Amino acid sequence: MGEDQNVDLERSAGILLHPTSLPSGKLDREAYRFVDWLAAAGQSWWQILPLGPPDEFRSPYRSPSAFAASSQLLAQPEARVTVGEVEDFVARHPYWTGSWASFAGAEAIADQVRFEREWGALRAYAAERGVRLIGDLPIYVSDEGADHAGWPELFARGEVAGAPPDALSALGQRWGNPLYDWPAHRATGYRWWCERFRRTFELVDFCRVDHFRGFVSYWAIPERNRTAKNGRWRPGPGAELFRAVAHDLGHLSLMAEDLGHITPPVHRLRDELGLPGMVVLLWAFRPSRRSPHRLENHRANAVAYTSTHDTATAVGWFESLGRRQRAATGLDPQEPHWGLIQLAYESRARLAIVPAQDVLGLGDEARMNRPGVTAGNWRWRLERGALTPALAERLRRLAERHDRVT
Repeated sequence: MGEDQNVDLERSAGILLHPTSLPSGKLDREAYRFVDWLAAAGQSWWQILPLGPPDEFRSPYRSPSAFAASSQLLAQPEARVTVGEVEDFVARHPYWTGSWASFAGAEAIADQVRFEREWGALRAYAAERGVRLIGDLPIYVSDEGADHAGWPELFARGEVAGAPPDALSALGQRWGNPLYDWPAHRATGYRWWCERFRRTFELVDFCRVDHFRGFVSYWAIPERNRTAKNGRWRPGPGAELFRAVAHDLGHLSLMAEDLGHITPPVHRLRDELGLPGMVVLLWAFRPSRRSPHRLENHRANAVAYTSTHDTATAVGWFESLGRRQRAATGLDPQEPHWGLIQLAYESRARLAIVPAQDVLGLGDEARMNRPGVTAGNWRWRLERGALTPALAERLRRLAERHDRVT
């Protein structure tokens, strides 16, 4: 499949807002109001972060389950669930419900039934208004979770996951997640991955594959090391895994998170699979003319972001620049975030995604995550009523001008 061929993406736009950032952090009426606002703003997509239970630091990227959804999102956590509903859910999810119930306790499956009700209703409401959902699949799982406990033979020992030093972190990122024993996965026909993707697409329409480069090669850090600086690259499964999943489940609508230390083999795998990659406009003003983030280098089969959950907000980034650097961007210093939104909408990239913080013009006090920093992340919440009809109208006009209203 060529780089400009992708059956999943038409020219469109969306907003990144994790459900925990809704005013209540729940799937309540504020979630439905947000969908109404998206529709009014001409947005075709609502992008979220992973839906699994977060870890003790609120991170959804180190969840105790690659399959279960977070009960913390429930608007009605005490809603009645019958024995028959539990049995039906288990019958439809035989692969993972046993290990999750053993790990999380007696109410664990009832909570999944409740989540299915609430999420299913919200997703249907969104679909009726032309809004589809983009999910996020973390490459790794928790070292203290149900997956590691339930399938220990699928994980390697002695090394942990992370990312090498890069522009986001001088010491790299020591995530601490267990690494996969890829030969063991291959021996099963990648069954665990097939089931994981199956579960993902029960919940969303399109999915970002986090740390896509880890499927080509991944940074392995000796477990005893406190930073990620002295790891080493090891080979991943490459296209073989995705072929196995496609053989089992058919075509899947995916995008590749291809940020960070990216090599030609990563781009080759992305393009072989026909997946759109990511470009981030905060990085569009770097001196290198070859940077994929520069507007003139954007590909049609791509997703253009103003910023991401792992970066500064658009305003936070602009405020961090020196006076000459600000001037060189050509952005209006009164509204740099709207300048970046316009660039994202002008981009050749078929899909443009803007975090809600950038629509609101918020600074780094609203930043979602600081890579390499454990505490204080994942806490930002949208103020009730902050996304106004006037903002929706302004965004819709911009989307219409750049042919992004579907």
